[in-house]
Amino acid sequence: MTTLADLCDAHEDVIEVCHVPFRDFGGRTAFAGPIRTVRCFEDNALVKEALSEPGRGAVLVVDGGGSLRRSLLGDSLAADAVKNGWAGVVVFGAVRDTAQLARIKLGIKALGTCPMRTVKR
Repeated sequence: MTTLADLCDAHEDVIEVCHVPFRDFGGRTAFAGPIRTVRCFEDNALVKEALSEPGRGAVLVVDGGGSLRRSLLGDSLAADAVKNGWAGVVVFGAVRDTAQLARIKLGIKALGTCPMRTVKR
């Protein structure tokens, strides 16, 4: 069986590795799909808008600027994501409601947590 380390060794001239320390928060730790992206900073209106659309197995990548001062995803939006067919959400920022997120069958990766909701602009 070929491991990820084996692939890195064999293709180190072309392979790229994400050096961001993402942590798992969702009920699924392994997920994949076509990527859709949004960029926002401490305001999750675009995240909510994206997750309200049919996901069709896609992964939403949220560039939250790395802020840990406001949460960009919580249990309500995660539940909407599952209902609308998303495979996962990767947040370059914070999430909240972590106990509930762990029970939702959605892949969720983020830098960390913050209980503060986002500002609404």
